[in-house]
Amino acid sequence: MASENLLIQVDQLSRFYGPLRAVDDISFEVKKGEVLGFLGPNGAGKSTTMQILSGNLAPSAGRVLINGIDLLDQPKQAKALLGYLPDQPPLYRELTVDEYLRYCARLNRIPAAQRQSALDVAKQRCGLAEVGGRLIGNLSKGYRQRVGIAQAIIHSPAVVILDEPTVGLDPIQIREIRELICELRDEHSVILSTHILPEVQAVCDRVQIINKGQLVMNDTIDGLQQRMRGESLLLALSQPPEVSALEKIAGEGQVESLGEGRFRIHAQALEQQAERLVTEAVAQGWGLYEISPERLTLEQIFVDITTTEQVVPEEEAVA
Repeated sequence: MASENLLIQVDQLSRFYGPLRAVDDISFEVKKGEVLGFLGPNGAGKSTTMQILSGNLAPSAGRVLINGIDLLDQPKQAKALLGYLPDQPPLYRELTVDEYLRYCARLNRIPAAQRQSALDVAKQRCGLAEVGGRLIGNLSKGYRQRVGIAQAIIHSPAVVILDEPTVGLDPIQIREIRELICELRDEHSVILSTHILPEVQAVCDRVQIINKGQLVMNDTIDGLQQRMRGESLLLALSQPPEVSALEKIAGEGQVESLGEGRFRIHAQALEQQAERLVTEAVAQGWGLYEISPERLTLEQIFVDITTTEQVVPEEEAVA
């Protein structure tokens, strides 16, 4: 029996294309009200995973449970709990927004008496109330993305899967879509696939990175922030000593000269190391004018993880 708060459970999922392992034995969970950021370089298996989760592609092995319902054994019941926006929104440009959303309501088997209410709610939530009578083909890309999200949530699914929802949008449109995604967590769980790394920090509760078909990172945003703090100090001195003098404090091999009196100090206990460096710099008159923890960017973490052969332990992958 599935946990009350557990909406998606992926167990040992694999997908093969001949000898190619596009997805290789991955496992993870998504809880109610959670926004999961799903990242990976091109060809990593991200889109294949999203297609499997949405029921558009069968796995070669493993299973997907949607609120405890097996997606392969009971596809109709499981898919009724899903809303999906692929990277190319499935829109009919010759229809108006209202015509298209009524069609989507019928596809999702919303009873006739409830369709108008469902349409009105989806339009209101996605900022489409003023464009219901306009042809989709005449809308901006930002509004077309909104229509795509509206069709994904019109039947109030438990889980919404969004594949690259902000690609090609301008900064204002991106901000608006991000705000919409944040609002969706109030009533849905969201899986967000994106290449825009700041987007993950802006809207997600947890982040996963897939590389070469394998899950190589699964962490909360708080855990990600800890990773971003790094394990080094940046030190700037107006009267710098020889590197050997700093190595007596930090340890041999822990000091990297960056030129012009700037150094990177690698250390585990950053606070204690910083205190020792400040004390010595003042005592020796080195002219200390900067000392700060070095912060990694999400891009640096992403590149580092996806260019090393690192696999998440099984117990962490389903944490």
